[in-house]
Amino acid sequence: MATTQDPIPFRVGMTSPANTFLAIWMAEAEGLYDAQGLAVEIVDMVGGSETGPALTEGRVHLMHIGLSSVVRANALGADVRAIGSLSNVVRSALFTAPGIDKPEDLKGGTVGISSVGSESDATTTLALGKLGLSRDDVTFKEIGVQRLAPVRTGAVTATMLGEPYRSAALAEGLTPIVDLLAERIPWLYSGLVMDKRYLDANLESATRFFRATVEANYRAIADAGRAKQVLGDALAITDAGILDLAYANFRASSPPNAKPSHEAAANVIATVAAPGASHVLGDYVDDRVYDGLAAAGFFKQMAETYRVA
Repeated sequence: MATTQDPIPFRVGMTSPANTFLAIWMAEAEGLYDAQGLAVEIVDMVGGSETGPALTEGRVHLMHIGLSSVVRANALGADVRAIGSLSNVVRSALFTAPGIDKPEDLKGGTVGISSVGSESDATTTLALGKLGLSRDDVTFKEIGVQRLAPVRTGAVTATMLGEPYRSAALAEGLTPIVDLLAERIPWLYSGLVMDKRYLDANLESATRFFRATVEANYRAIADAGRAKQVLGDALAITDAGILDLAYANFRASSPPNAKPSHEAAANVIATVAAPGASHVLGDYVDDRVYDGLAAAGFFKQMAETYRVA
C-alpha cells in the first residue's frame, strides 16, 4: 500500500536478537514497511519485566516477546495483547556447564536467564520440571542475552539457549540436558505484542505492520538465499554451518501467517498465570488484526504469491 502521506512512526522493541526476529529484519531490508507507509525503528530492550511499562508509556508501539511476559505484565496492571506470533513452539534447549551431567547435579546451582519474566525464565521452569526439579532447587540469575560463554566456562550451572546460540552450542559439542525444541511444545514463544489502548486507537497502523511482517515471513521461507543473507547480517553469523542451522530452525518452526495459536497461548497462561489471575484467552491475545486480514483474503494471496503452504 503506497502512500503520499508522511510515514507513520512505529517503534518495535527487540528484546533478544534471534532467528524468530527474521520476518521483521526481512521486512525492513526489503522495504516492505516503507511500502506500507510506516517508519519502523527497531529499539533494543531488555524485555521481561520491561514489557508492560515500555508499551504502556509508549516508548515502543510493539514488542517481539513471548506470551509469558504478557501474562506477567497484565498481572502487574498493564493491559497488553499479542496480536500475532512468529513462533508457536518453544525454540530453546537447556545446556549445562562441563561436569553437570545429571539432574541432581543441577541442585544448588545457578541458572542463567536473560531477565526476570522473559521466555528464558519461563521455559527454564518447564525444563526443570521435566527433570523432576523445581525453581526452588536452583538460583536464577539475570545475565542477559549472551549466555553461551557463561555456561561454557561454568560461570553458571545451566542456561536456556535459543537460536543461533543453540546451534552454536551444538556445533561446539555441547549436549542439552533438555531440548524443548525437539519436543515441539505448544507455546506462544515469539509474540507481536501491543498495548490494548494503543491498538484500539491505531488498528490501521497495526494492520499495516502485520501485513508487511507476514509478507516478509512468506518471502523469507520462499527465498532461502536472501533470508540467510539478512539473518547472517543481523546476527553477525559468519559460520555457514550455523547459519544453515539457524535458518532451518526458522523455516521449520515459523507460522508463515503469524497466526497466534490458541493452544500455545493457553499452555503459557496455564503455566505462568499466578493463582487468581485471569485464564481468559482474550485478556492476553487479540485476533482482530489477523481476522481482518484473513477475511480480506490476504493470507491466501500470500500463499499463492510465494507458493508457501
